[in-house]
Amino acid sequence: MNGTSLSVILLSLLWAVFAGCATWYCGQILRQATYVTLADGRRQERRLPFAFRLLLPLAPNVVPFFRRAYFEKANSQLTRKLVAAGYSGALTSEEFLALKLLIPSVLGVLTAAAVWAFLAMIPGRAGLVLRGHQGVLCLVMVLAFYVQPGLWLRSTLAARHRDIQRSLPFMLDLLTLSVEAGLDFMSAMQRIVERRRLDALGEEFVRVLREIQLGKTRRVALKDMADRVDHPDIRMVVNSLVQADELGVGISAILRIQADQMRLRRFERAEKQANEAPVKMLFPLVAFIFPAVFLVLLGPIILQILRQL
Repeated sequence: MNGTSLSVILLSLLWAVFAGCATWYCGQILRQATYVTLADGRRQERRLPFAFRLLLPLAPNVVPFFRRAYFEKANSQLTRKLVAAGYSGALTSEEFLALKLLIPSVLGVLTAAAVWAFLAMIPGRAGLVLRGHQGVLCLVMVLAFYVQPGLWLRSTLAARHRDIQRSLPFMLDLLTLSVEAGLDFMSAMQRIVERRRLDALGEEFVRVLREIQLGKTRRVALKDMADRVDHPDIRMVVNSLVQADELGVGISAILRIQADQMRLRRFERAEKQANEAPVKMLFPLVAFIFPAVFLVLLGPIILQILRQL
């Protein structure tokens, strides 16, 4: 056995060990779950993207850079968004900024290098044309990984807001029935939270109850919930409850009015989405369905014309 064969065998073994370690590490990352602890001690699972879980162990090396005064405003805005998305305690704003730097720097560069190597292997004129634009393609890969954390946070926040929108009318109906049956507002909220499936709105009510137990007034705890959730429906309900508390108005009537208004707004949003559906279907209809129909209908005619010519 010559030296070249021995080098090939050693390199193959090293690559096999590297692939095995990488597969094991990725499997551990996939099975890893992130939890947040609610105010009453219960834990709720929060699933982070695979890229986040893969690079989160490296984030502490970059976090001190984003604790400078220059990033104070960005950290404040990100903290509000992470809290509103339900990731308070699972992911800090500094870690998010660190991941926003690490994901394009590590995964983006690796993907760009893989694309560069793949394009170099394509033979012929097609490969020559693609290699002429491989710099642009690699840059697009890096930029795609850069915007991915922001898109994830925006979609997660929108999903949580949709969950709260769906739950709010039903929750207000339960509160109205409980208050009209003789319970006070806090007891009604406590009983509903204990017996109902814990969703995004239930988590916020759990925190409100805990803050009131620790000494906050009901008015301040509700206002903090409105600021934390940062949704117009919650803000409108909280403002109505605070005004009713200040003016001494019966809270059951306010709850019933707010439940009717939330249900009406939900119907209006559904009608708006139904009216927007034809416009959203126009692009896939023109781009994908019409060409296939024209090809089926006009294909034989075009073939006959070409044969005659």
